[in-house]
Amino acid sequence: MNTVKITDTELVIEPHGLDKLLSFKSGMSLPWEHVRGATQDDRIVEESKGIRGPGTRLPGKYSGTFKKDGDASFWNVGGSGSVIVVELRDEPYVRLVLSVEDPTKAVDEINAHARA
Repeated sequence: MNTVKITDTELVIEPHGLDKLLSFKSGMSLPWEHVRGATQDDRIVEESKGIRGPGTRLPGKYSGTFKKDGDASFWNVGGSGSVIVVELRDEPYVRLVLSVEDPTKAVDEINAHARA
């Protein structure tokens, strides 16, 4: 699970507990100029993720960097949370795929600040 924090200048993503270790990320801060927008997509977990590294893949749990078709995505999904997808530009990742507690609130807040 992840916490999404909104500031005037950036989007902050913080993995919780063991997810920090499994994803090889303690968190990330992204300037709004690099955030294109967000959607809720619980079915994305059924897609091919690509090649993992570094990261962890367990039954029902995907954490870390996954590369597919030359693009890197950061995944931290699993458990009971719903999934959001945050589209990025000018970042090492083209998208973030994240489990969050309140996906509707997270998507609305991100889209209110994103620079599409």
